[in-house]
Amino acid sequence: MDSFTCDMCGKVLLAEENTRYIVKIEVFAAYDPLEITRQDLAGDHEAEMARLLAQMRSMSTEKLEDQVYRSFRFDLCPGCQEKYLAQPLPGKSG
Repeated sequence: MDSFTCDMCGKVLLAEENTRYIVKIEVFAAYDPLEITRQDLAGDHEAEMARLLAQMRSMSTEKLEDQVYRSFRFDLCPGCQEKYLAQPLPGKSG
C-alpha cells in the first residue's frame, strides 16, 4: 500500500489516520463572451499579434501556461480537512 502524508501538517495518512481527504484545485482563465465592435474589426490586428508575440517571448513557458490553466492536488488528514473547509482561502473568513 502506498503511504500518504498530509500536505498541510505532514501526518502519515492511512497509518496514523484511517481517513484521508483529497483537495483538487483548478485555476483557469475565465473568458467572458466578447462584444465585437466595428472599431475592433478596423484595428491593426497584425501589429497587435506582433506585440503579443514579442511580449510572450520574454515570458517563461510556466508563466504562459499559468495564465491559461493550472491544477493542484493535496492530501489532507481529517483535522486539516476541517480547517481547510472552514477557511479555504487564506486571509478570508469562511
